[in-house]
Amino acid sequence: MTTRGEPANGPGAPAVEPDNRDFRPKPGRRGANPLSGNNPPEPGARGASRDEPDLRTALVRLRTAVNSGTYPLVLPSAKRAAEAGAALVAQLDDYLLPRLARLDAPLLVVVGGSTGAGKSTLVNSLVQARVSATGVLRPTTRSPVLVCNPADSTWFRQGELLPGLTRTSQATDRPDALQLVTAPALTPGLAFLDAPDIDSVVDANRALAGQLLAAADLWLFVTTAARYADAVPWEMLRTARNRGTVIALVLDRVPAEATDEIADHLVEMLAAQQLGAAPLFVLPETAVDGQGLLPDRAIAPLRDWFGRLAADAEARAAVVRQTVDGALTALPATVELLAEAAEEQGRAAVDLEERVDAAYRGARRTVEQGLRDGRLLRGEVLARWQEFVGTGELFRTLEARIGRLRDRIVSALTGRPAPATQLQNAIESQLVTLLRAVATEAAENAYVSWMAHPAGAPLVELTFGRPSDGFTERAERLVRDWQRDVLELVRTQGGEKRFVARTAAYAVNAAGLAVTIAVFASTAFIPTGLEVVTGAGTTVAAQAVLQAIFGDQAVRTLAEQARRDLLARVGRLLDEEQARYLGRLAEAGISEQPGRRLREAAADVERARAAAALTEHLTWPGVQP
Repeated sequence: MTTRGEPANGPGAPAVEPDNRDFRPKPGRRGANPLSGNNPPEPGARGASRDEPDLRTALVRLRTAVNSGTYPLVLPSAKRAAEAGAALVAQLDDYLLPRLARLDAPLLVVVGGSTGAGKSTLVNSLVQARVSATGVLRPTTRSPVLVCNPADSTWFRQGELLPGLTRTSQATDRPDALQLVTAPALTPGLAFLDAPDIDSVVDANRALAGQLLAAADLWLFVTTAARYADAVPWEMLRTARNRGTVIALVLDRVPAEATDEIADHLVEMLAAQQLGAAPLFVLPETAVDGQGLLPDRAIAPLRDWFGRLAADAEARAAVVRQTVDGALTALPATVELLAEAAEEQGRAAVDLEERVDAAYRGARRTVEQGLRDGRLLRGEVLARWQEFVGTGELFRTLEARIGRLRDRIVSALTGRPAPATQLQNAIESQLVTLLRAVATEAAENAYVSWMAHPAGAPLVELTFGRPSDGFTERAERLVRDWQRDVLELVRTQGGEKRFVARTAAYAVNAAGLAVTIAVFASTAFIPTGLEVVTGAGTTVAAQAVLQAIFGDQAVRTLAEQARRDLLARVGRLLDEEQARYLGRLAEAGISEQPGRRLREAAADVERARAAAALTEHLTWPGVQP
């Protein structure tokens, strides 16, 4: 049977009798902070290695690793990881790092719970003063209120704990403010923080309530007989349990006739959630006095329990160490979640990059194949080449009489400049048409493949599905520059310097055009495949021209050099197109090897935690009501 106003004892509930086990630190270590790195380890103790980081330093390194992790790609794990990472950094900044620096600082009890549970009334009653606003409008607590003894106000006013909240001495609606109130009736060494509702209709209030929970040495969860089974509070209780936070519960506004039934059910629910050891206080449904405070007889067991805890410095230290150690123990699971999400970001980035590479790799292959299969010798280029060299009848007889006609062909090349210009223009047009076609196909393929990827769709723009602005002009300039360099190649590497010296510039230009035709027929004048279809005589004529000028050995070298140069230029042009996609990935800022860095930092923390032995030889008799 649960007595009204006293802690409930049911399955899994703690005993009322105090635990008299030795909870003091090991001899020789009283007052030392094994967490700050300022105390040398005992000889032979864990953590004695000079290479072992102290706990606070290891946590700072972990914070850096977590804070540098980004999850910019839209993936299923990204939002959860970003939230978990932000929460972890907040817990480190708000609680773990400042608490590790001052283990002897006053114990912070965060009072949280559902809307209308009576948290503010309970805090006011415990400190015997109206320090936190109450009322029927919801939410009542818009900004948190921290109540402490005047002797402890300096620690909380310094802002080391919860540094992101601005300290104020006045009531405010600002969610980023922390109102500090002193209460002489509150025993030094203990402070209460009245937090916003964990199920508030205001998003900022819910987020702040979660942040404050992570900064609690002890979480006093307040619920009512009507709402103790609500889903949101239990989710927060599980979060606190997983973080290792010490928890106590208040079941408020319990009708006298239902006290045993409701308390027993809640005890069963706590045991099922592995929270059976949490102290449970049952407050009856009762009226408040003229100051809005609960009757002394209703809250006396809870007030006395906190009084014993506040008066026992070593018990308070045990609470702090248990919560800190629990929070540290929970870190690896969170860090692993972050590491896996970060690695998924990396895999997605590689996948997106490979999709773009495949699209533009296909474009490069198409250009290379176009130089091999003779397709560029069709149409206008073929007609202009035939016009340039001679009549169609001449081409039909060139192969059989090539030796006898070599001089006649060379002589012909020194006249009639107009056909050469027409041929040059036809070559430029044919190449530009090919480049525009492959660039369009590559852009479309890359766009479709990224749109099909959840992380790629938000990165692309509609314009990415076609060649970039000015592509045609850049392609035309590329072809003209290549043709100019082919002429320079003929002039400087042609072999027969006497020919270059004794002929007009037009002859060099003609030889350059012949090299271009040879590039388009890369089988080196052995007609195969499409070259046969487009006219084998074309390649044979080009061979005749080049052999007449340079000799047989130089022909293949000139054509191959010109071909490699063209493909290199085309590769750079397509690289510029591909860069539109890769630039988006670079702007996203995907970290390199983030998973490894996170896991290494977490491993350092775990080694330092084990060396600190926070909970070794420590018990908390004050946890017993």
